[in-house]
Amino acid sequence: MPVSCFIRWWLFLCFCAGISPDVQAQAIGPAAPFRFQNARRHRTIVPMQLNRNLLVVQAKLNGYGPFNFLLDTGVGTSIITSPALADSLALHHGQKFRVVGAGGLEAGLLAYQTDSVRVTLAGLEAPRMTWLVLSEDVLNLSGYVGVPIYGILGSELFHSFVVTLHPETGQLLVQAPATFRAPHGRKWASVPISLENNKAYFTATVQLTDSLTMPLKLVLDTGASHALSVELDSDPCLVAPTPRLATELGRGLTGTVRGFLGRVRSFQLGRYTMRSVLTSFPNAADVHRRVDVPRNGNVGYELLKRFSLVIDYPHQRLLLRPNLQYSQPFEHDMCGLDLLATGPDYRRYLVLRVEPNSPAALAGLSADDELVNINLLPVSFFSLTQLGRLMHSEDGRVLLFVVRRPNGELYTTNVRLKRQI
Repeated sequence: MPVSCFIRWWLFLCFCAGISPDVQAQAIGPAAPFRFQNARRHRTIVPMQLNRNLLVVQAKLNGYGPFNFLLDTGVGTSIITSPALADSLALHHGQKFRVVGAGGLEAGLLAYQTDSVRVTLAGLEAPRMTWLVLSEDVLNLSGYVGVPIYGILGSELFHSFVVTLHPETGQLLVQAPATFRAPHGRKWASVPISLENNKAYFTATVQLTDSLTMPLKLVLDTGASHALSVELDSDPCLVAPTPRLATELGRGLTGTVRGFLGRVRSFQLGRYTMRSVLTSFPNAADVHRRVDVPRNGNVGYELLKRFSLVIDYPHQRLLLRPNLQYSQPFEHDMCGLDLLATGPDYRRYLVLRVEPNSPAALAGLSADDELVNINLLPVSFFSLTQLGRLMHSEDGRVLLFVVRRPNGELYTTNVRLKRQI
């Protein structure tokens, strides 16, 4: 699915916000490794879903569940975003920390450490895993993903195994590093990665403009739904391409993260080169830059999903081969709506924001409207993922919307999708 403006709120929160580096060192320590529950096993299949360009897996905590978690290499320590879940499991309340938001400002949010949590999924277990628990469910991942989400399973799984992503079949292949054999074939490429503070980094050659091509150090981030994000203040030589689209890129703990979207001329990963890659450029003032590992940005799943991808932390490499999505164009939302899923089955959709001068704004849609019908079909027929695909689908396509205003009035309008960048 093309990059979704709807999910960028929490992505930038996780990307820009966090616990300050000195606190992280005290709070987290070594990652709790996973292992096979049956010591004679060397591989297993973990079912997964792909929602809003995000990987969702199910895990049990202390034998209860399963619960849905986002699988995110961009998070060094796993996070429980639902304090109600942590309380229902009577998890230990350890040391507390202040969460720091974009720009280094305190967000008024606390997190606490809980340890010795037994985590199991599909024949795998981490007997004594440490998590961070947010004091409030400010992320509301369920509303932005469209299915119940209780937190983020971070890089601990990847540190323990070689993980192959098969989104087309809804599976993760997890293999023991000692018995893993790399796939062969002329289309497979290998990209070295470095592991620093529980995250994976690699270098890619990016052509930003006709006259500027640079190697960029990037975070491997399966928990980002966008394709590429570049922080211009990370290197004085970096310049932004034109044309560009000023927009709200997300909402962090302490406010809106603004910036613009553009397209880099090319992005080379190993021996494979992708053209006209849609790229986010957050404003420096809105991005939390207090990081202990210098980097130029991150690569998200909108780009990674175009490959059959082996994430091999134990041997510090990525193995990749183009799949059927490799040649698909990178597209931005063509409608201009930010939606939130609500209701017991997350099939009611509220308009959170309308991008100024977008097709949705020109059609008279506004914040707090509730979607009722699209193209004469009740919106309950659609998942949030399907709605996102519809609103990215085709330049010039006309969609018939029926919405309910906050006062109960029904309003019908046509929205003509438009490629804006």
